[in-house]
Amino acid sequence: MRIIGIDPGFGRTGYGIVDAVGSSYQVIEYGCIETVPHTPIGERLKEIYLTVSHLLETFLPQEMAIEQLFFNRNVTTAFTASEARGVVVLAAELHQIPQAHYTPLQVKQAVVGYGRAEKKQVQEMVRVLLSLRELPKPDDAADALAVAIAHAQASQVNRRLARLEAAVSREKGKR
Repeated sequence: MRIIGIDPGFGRTGYGIVDAVGSSYQVIEYGCIETVPHTPIGERLKEIYLTVSHLLETFLPQEMAIEQLFFNRNVTTAFTASEARGVVVLAAELHQIPQAHYTPLQVKQAVVGYGRAEKKQVQEMVRVLLSLRELPKPDDAADALAVAIAHAQASQVNRRLARLEAAVSREKGKR
């Protein structure tokens, strides 16, 4: 399954595209969409939307995983990042790509096994899981790859549960 992970942000939106087969992962592409500061909000959001749409059309992911936003203090940053997240979701919807949303805690738990892991620990596990020689840079791209991996793992668990439920239903039907 091909997954695009997104770490939404107004100034920088990270993306990472991963092919997941079982418990092995291969990185296809990753990077950041950077918008120009002091450019009108609409133009910056349009740039994010158009670039995400281009990535969806070029790499044809089957699913999108988006990191949910967490802001403790800066309300202005939270609003603009939410707007960026909105155009990412819109791009996925218009391309008929299902999305899943994960908190940073869920991503860390899935990738490192510990929900309070440090950023460097997450980056190192992403490097190991994707067999990269160096840590993926910039941080936003590494976060997006981590979100894609977390989704791949969650999807694998969900498929196993669905098979188990189907087997239980068949057994009940035999009785």
